[in-house]
Amino acid sequence: DKATDPSIPEENWECIQRFCDQVNTDIEGPSLAPRLLAHKIQSPQEMEALHALTVLETCVNNCGERFHSEIAKFRFLNELIKVLSPKYHGAWSSEKVKSRVTEIIFSWTVWFPQEVKIRDAYQMLKKQGIVKEDPKLPEDKILPPPSPRPQNSIFDTDEEKSKLLARLLKSNHSEDLQAANRLIKSMIKEEQEKSAKVSRRVNTISEVSENVKLMDELLDNYKRQELSKSDCDTLQNLFERCEKLRPLLFRLASETVDDDEALGNV
Repeated sequence: DKATDPSIPEENWECIQRFCDQVNTDIEGPSLAPRLLAHKIQSPQEMEALHALTVLETCVNNCGERFHSEIAKFRFLNELIKVLSPKYHGAWSSEKVKSRVTEIIFSWTVWFPQEVKIRDAYQMLKKQGIVKEDPKLPEDKILPPPSPRPQNSIFDTDEEKSKLLARLLKSNHSEDLQAANRLIKSMIKEEQEKSAKVSRRVNTISEVSENVKLMDELLDNYKRQELSKSDCDTLQNLFERCEKLRPLLFRLASETVDDDEALGNV
């Protein structure tokens, strides 16, 4: 109630943080909090609904995977949709509240691409004409890193950046939130590049192994009998492909010096 008090025009960050802490410490927190927040988001008082949406976004940033899985269920998404739908509260909800709800659902489709129900809910809103076009997310919009993250994620391994991000996210200043958003985006980009590099390495090693295996089989036959013209052509093609892949492997080896297991595979 204090975190969403409509009589206070500014966010009460101390109470919002305490609410997040409660969600994280209470075993039932991640399942109870969305239900409490849905009730406040549907409030006829604009300020109370807007405060509740800020609390919701702060929880998404700070309350981890169990909270994420709850908000990605149709049970909760339907409560947000009611705020937008003219059949339910959409007729009297303020434009400001509806705009924020649309923005939040859209941002989740970007940041939780693995959550199919969020995407389905958003597509349904577009199909019904309730959402006319994708909203443009503001610069100080704080979005959570995607979850679940892979092991050895940059969010876990780069301690310095993680500490800086945590500090910026707790700030009440707009410029700190903008800095946090830029940092998250750069860390996500770094994460994606790292993932793409791993994918390229795995694919290259797989291609090399397949080519060498085929070439070995053809060479074994060559020892016993004359190869057919088509087999000779295949052997020549395999040889040329392996020649091209060879420098790729050397480059992969030089890029992989910090990972013993991957280097062993190369």
